[in-house]
Amino acid sequence: MDQVDLDRATDEAASAIQQRWSPTPSVGLILGTGLGGLADSIQADEMIEYDQVPHFPRSTAIGHRGRLVCGYLEQVPVIAMQGRCHLYEGYSWEQVTLPVRIMKALGVRSVVITNASGGLNTGFQSGDVMVMEDHIDLMFRSPAGWLGNPGNNRPVMTRGSRGARSRYDSQARAAALTAARRIGARAHAGTYVALTGPTYETRAEYRMLRKLGGDAVGMSTVPEAMMATHLELRILALSIITNVAAPDVLGTVSGEEVVAAAESAGSHVQQVIAEVLPQMDQLAMP
Repeated sequence: MDQVDLDRATDEAASAIQQRWSPTPSVGLILGTGLGGLADSIQADEMIEYDQVPHFPRSTAIGHRGRLVCGYLEQVPVIAMQGRCHLYEGYSWEQVTLPVRIMKALGVRSVVITNASGGLNTGFQSGDVMVMEDHIDLMFRSPAGWLGNPGNNRPVMTRGSRGARSRYDSQARAAALTAARRIGARAHAGTYVALTGPTYETRAEYRMLRKLGGDAVGMSTVPEAMMATHLELRILALSIITNVAAPDVLGTVSGEEVVAAAESAGSHVQQVIAEVLPQMDQLAMP
């Protein structure tokens, strides 16, 4: 996608969605691997395939349905991405983060981002939920400088304004941890390491990522969180730990196994989101 066309692409995509669903969503949901089932709990007014939205990237990864679900969850107006796109699918940084720009254009003020990840922290277990409090970006991709259309009032993001800190909201994180304890789910606050992928890590890489301070590792979320930060949206990010790495007895894992593990633990994340969402809606109020 040509950088100078990003504003036009955002406007055209948002307009196409609004023609089919007119309410203003306050929270956007990005549902990662194995978590598309959360969309089934949304009181859906409209479901829109990604290929029906101009410029919207298409999901090709296992476990990513590839459609927008527009409606209400816990009486909160939401727009949910049932599946995301990744850098490893061949998309540019700008294309991967375009859906967040579209959500902002539609009126979203907070985003809830989910993913399936591998555990680095030896205190974690498969099926645990990690609430992200920070990230380590090892994707080695970044915006090359965005040239919004001359004369508009939208913030322009360049290399120099990339932003070191993302707005993983402390109040939303505390609410999510409290909700997890209430339903009896094992949950932790932690740091997510983002790699481009799509390969899984070697023994040496697991050891390195632990030493860097990572608690979980995956191939998504950070680009969307950086864009949400740039657009001044509140962020709650949740990881399902699908497996925990033991470098000295490293086994193998397939994409299908990761999806199955995420789906089996997904009900806990769904319950946490359902409880926290009304609070996110209130936090988003100016």
